[in-house]
Amino acid sequence: MFEEIFTQKKLIPEKLLDFGFSKEGGEGSFSHKTEILGGEFTLFLGFSLGKVESPRLHIETKLIEKATGEEYVLYKTRAAGTFVGEVREAIEAVLLDVAEKCSVQSVFAFPQTERVICHVRETYGDALEFLWEKFPDNAVFRRSDTQKWYAALLTVSRKKLGLESDEKIEIIDLRIQSDKMDELLQNPNYFPGWHMNKKHWFSVILDGSVSDEELFKRIDESYNLARK
Repeated sequence: MFEEIFTQKKLIPEKLLDFGFSKEGGEGSFSHKTEILGGEFTLFLGFSLGKVESPRLHIETKLIEKATGEEYVLYKTRAAGTFVGEVREAIEAVLLDVAEKCSVQSVFAFPQTERVICHVRETYGDALEFLWEKFPDNAVFRRSDTQKWYAALLTVSRKKLGLESDEKIEIIDLRIQSDKMDELLQNPNYFPGWHMNKKHWFSVILDGSVSDEELFKRIDESYNLARK
């Protein structure tokens, strides 16, 4: 219920450990406990940073009243009142401190998106350009010589690609020769280019459904097609 605090932020595992978190059994899982409200409660935090196939941050909170040893859960409900409001504010204050000290700003959340950005930077020396003020989570790569786009990183709902979900995902749009489009789209991991000319652009969800090796090859092909 507190995930919005970490919107467009990437938690750094090393910084979580420095903050006082401990690694848990699962990969990318961390836990921490602290006292709030003058020591009246012990707050247990559990963070799961996610993986390629499920890249979203998950936060678990558990609040134990020290005097009774019982769990206090009203803050997780729609309950109103001065005290429950103070409890929520105290928990938020801890999480805001974690966000400030253990994260960096990150427009894109999917791990594969970050690997794409790194590949383009290392291969072509190009940085993302954020062209639309109203859409801060959409950006493009363009060739420095021709100024033509060869890739676009976009945040859309799955429904935009014809899938049955409103879940927000990150995709990449890439160029392709028009005579190769039909064959490409036989693969269910490729989609007609979202918001692009569908004769020359296709989309890929950056969730690992297409391997990095294959995706980087497609990016390189798109780069070459933007030469003229």
